[in-house]
Amino acid sequence: MKAHITVLPGDGIGPEVTAEAVKVLEHVGQAFGHTFEFEEALLGGCAIDATGTALPDETVAACQEADAVLLGAVGGPKWDDPTAKVRPEQGLLGIRKALGLFANLRPVKLFPELLHASTLRSEILQGVDILVVRELTGGIYFGPREEAGEDGDRAYDTMLYTRPEIERVVRLAAQAARGRRKRLTSVDKANVLASSRLWRRVTSEIVEAEFPDVHLEHILVDAAAMYLIRRPAELDVIVTGNMFGDILTDEASMLVGSMGMLPSASLGEATNAAELPRGLYEPIHGSAPDIAGQGIANPLAAILSAAMLLRHSLGLEREAKAVEDAVAAALADGYRTADIARPGEHAVGTEEMGAAVRGRIR
Repeated sequence: MKAHITVLPGDGIGPEVTAEAVKVLEHVGQAFGHTFEFEEALLGGCAIDATGTALPDETVAACQEADAVLLGAVGGPKWDDPTAKVRPEQGLLGIRKALGLFANLRPVKLFPELLHASTLRSEILQGVDILVVRELTGGIYFGPREEAGEDGDRAYDTMLYTRPEIERVVRLAAQAARGRRKRLTSVDKANVLASSRLWRRVTSEIVEAEFPDVHLEHILVDAAAMYLIRRPAELDVIVTGNMFGDILTDEASMLVGSMGMLPSASLGEATNAAELPRGLYEPIHGSAPDIAGQGIANPLAAILSAAMLLRHSLGLEREAKAVEDAVAAALADGYRTADIARPGEHAVGTEEMGAAVRGRIR
């Protein structure tokens, strides 16, 4: 296979972790006989500094022409003013819209060697393997909004959803559940929000009509937050709206002990003859400016995001599994970055962890 991948290193630790993910992809290409071409582009704070916008037109074009996009992180203290007209996060939201990405997949799978890294008891964590599917293009992040009042002392953000937006993300989530344990949990706030009542009704219709073999459960978002801590191993696939998914996946990261372990894939409709989607792949940990440039960031979430890129956008399941197995092998052999190391345990740096993974790809 020959594939073109656009890399958006971004801000903070983004360039450090994406560099290791690219090295892993290059190694996979050599080991399995593929040719991966990489092109870097600007997004986020670095793009603001260089061009005055968080999402330059050149970046949009590079991403639209690519087979897949690998992203590091955006944001940092330098651009932290929430009242600024141009903010790094606008670049992230913009590229998702430009690529038509409507579903964010966030797997939460616990490696046995990292039971100690979570603050929860090990017996609660046994068997945790969750896939959260978060809707990306609708909801409160994109609905009508305004700051109003004579002194700007009143504001509103609107949680708006339409039937087509709900249908497509629920279909994707139900299809994923069908390939796992056939359990789908839909999270909403239907006891209060009209948009959630629509969400619940449409979800029920789609699953009952098209996925009768999938067991559907509806729960409220506050209950979902509790279940993630109390009985996470019972959850299989979760599908939810934009804001709820944003919050719940950050909570879920603590099940595995560190955001540095969680990858993600943002997918749209199929874009090629193989019916594979162009996707945006990124770790969920953010830019971590407090450790940027120190060479100690955990690259595993970025590397696991690269594995998702191989699977979802390139259709290379064997290669994706090889990367995931290599990550598991490195952890089993005792490699730990500072965020997942026990007190007093030796911690390796970003590059050493990346090399440990590459050396175990079979």
